[in-house]
Amino acid sequence: MPTKRTTPDFILMIVTFTLLAIGLIMVYSASAIWAEFKFHDSFFFAKRQTLFAGVGIAAMFFIMNINYWTWRTWSKTIIIVCFVLLILVLIPGIGNVRNGSRSWIGVGAFSIQPSEFMKLAMIAFLAKYLSERQKLITSFKKGLVPSLGLAFIAFAMIMLQPDLGTGTVMMGTCVVMIFIAGARISHFAFLGLLGVAGFVGLIASAPYRIKRITSFLDPWSDPLGSGFQIIQSLYAIGPGGLFGLGLGESRQKFFYLPEPQTDFIFAILSEELGFIGGSFILLLFALLLWRGIRIALGAPDLYGSFLAVGIIAMVAIQVMINVGVVTGLMPVTGITLPFLSYGGSSLTLMLMAIGVLLNISRYSRY
Repeated sequence: MPTKRTTPDFILMIVTFTLLAIGLIMVYSASAIWAEFKFHDSFFFAKRQTLFAGVGIAAMFFIMNINYWTWRTWSKTIIIVCFVLLILVLIPGIGNVRNGSRSWIGVGAFSIQPSEFMKLAMIAFLAKYLSERQKLITSFKKGLVPSLGLAFIAFAMIMLQPDLGTGTVMMGTCVVMIFIAGARISHFAFLGLLGVAGFVGLIASAPYRIKRITSFLDPWSDPLGSGFQIIQSLYAIGPGGLFGLGLGESRQKFFYLPEPQTDFIFAILSEELGFIGGSFILLLFALLLWRGIRIALGAPDLYGSFLAVGIIAMVAIQVMINVGVVTGLMPVTGITLPFLSYGGSSLTLMLMAIGVLLNISRYSRY
């Protein structure tokens, strides 16, 4: 267990707080009209997001001061708890249904999304597994299959909700971690073919997923149905131009783009702040990923390296999918934009993950 600590990565902390501050402003800007209409309080979503941010920041600073090896010690217990929560969320009366997915467990006036926390639990567990068995990772039966087995079980349980977006981020993160650990490309090619077949099966098994694919290829084939969100998102981004319409001046948030404070907040941001604003956000994410990679390379042991890689991969994959969906480059799926989109579980989870990354940076050799 590493014992020599230094100061945490200051740049990573500043980038995180900058994204968080922009996110709070944009949640209010994007949600004020909807909040006034639904709850007669234009600050409804902004106030809740601020509360989530406060809880997340407290958790981040707390975790930043906990030796990251603690997650290695407790990884089995944490992942078992997350599996129990994934089971509970599927039970009617315990799990709450939103937008067709039974993904939330109510806690008083708030709710948690167990699948979000499973992502971080899987990273911590897989980092431990890979650091202890890295020499076996080149073996298909002894290395690759066991390391992916538990992730597939978690993915299957998440798909029972169903939540394809969160499951995809989790599986993509696991694949990146295993690839970095030294798995053979030929093995990934074989599993990739199976994955494509399974993905096609998942799409074919649910008509709404087929509609999402067809709307992605040609949203104008069903402009008032499956293609509606993509079209409205592009209507937001296009008029934004280079400098945007101005903060708070979005037109698409006036009941055109459904719940713009969540998955499509980047569209509202691009409409109000333009290409410059959108590019600045992507630059901040690139800076965050660079600092994370630097921390992973400088970690004092394999566990720290794999843990950092997993966290960075999770953030990168989530950003790529969200921005890809909003800009019409990928089919629509429910993925939040880290630190910017409205959502308590997602925001808290991301800030906790940054806390782990900051703690690893305190032992980094760079």
